[in-house]
Amino acid sequence: MLESTENAEETEPAEDGPLPLIAYRVARNHLDITAAPIRREWMDATSERFVNRCLPLLIANQSGWWLINSETFVARWDGGDNVSSLHIEYEGVARHHEASSHFGYGILTWRVPVLIRTPPGWNLLVRGPANLPKDGAWPLEGVVETDWAVATFTMNWKITRPGADIEFRAGEPFAMIVPQRRGDLERFEPARAPMEAMPEESAYRSWTASRFDFLVGRELPGADPDAPQWQRDYMAGTGPGVGRFAEHQRRLRLREFAVEAPDPAAPPAAPSCGRPPVPHAEG
Repeated sequence: MLESTENAEETEPAEDGPLPLIAYRVARNHLDITAAPIRREWMDATSERFVNRCLPLLIANQSGWWLINSETFVARWDGGDNVSSLHIEYEGVARHHEASSHFGYGILTWRVPVLIRTPPGWNLLVRGPANLPKDGAWPLEGVVETDWAVATFTMNWKITRPGADIEFRAGEPFAMIVPQRRGDLERFEPARAPMEAMPEESAYRSWTASRFDFLVGRELPGADPDAPQWQRDYMAGTGPGVGRFAEHQRRLRLREFAVEAPDPAAPPAAPSCGRPPVPHAEG
């Protein structure tokens, strides 16, 4: 939520209670942050919206918060390494010029005008919006230790198609933030094992057999055209021989950031790394 530092508490949250995620506004420009939605236009545009049958995609769609681009612009990279090689042209009169060429090499950089605080021991994965491809540009990911750092971060996209006009519309997300607990990945002990050692071997064999029968049955002559066109076991949180999984999720319900009025006295945001800030004249 957005609040002043005077109201923030540095105490560690209860293990089973809500976890604070605070975006401190450090610049006069406003940043919209919203829980990532379940839908994607390209997924809905597929035949009978069949991609929406993939629950892992739908869960990934919602697994974080979107940072929203505020001003429409077109980025064009000439293929060079210099900062001036990336040309940015804003639509109309731009107020903040949040996106700029800062590093060179066709990298487009957003200055994020908030300093985000996570609970002690939690990092922030800053990545592109999940399952939302953009032709000609690729989001670069970073992990920030947002439980202590007093530097803001930037979001960067690598332009991959020199000479093309890559449009970023106002209202579309330019980043997705995902808290992750520091050290959890390093606790895993990866190992390989034969299928015979798997406790769920019989259930897996039952699933593969049912999957094979389902796929073959749809192609047989005289197959019922009204028969289900996809298996719903995983969507329902169940499977052959495994019953129903009690903690199965079909939808996430992330809390939204509370809204705070803008502070006209706040200074402009500045990049936290790389070269000194450059004028926005390249737009």
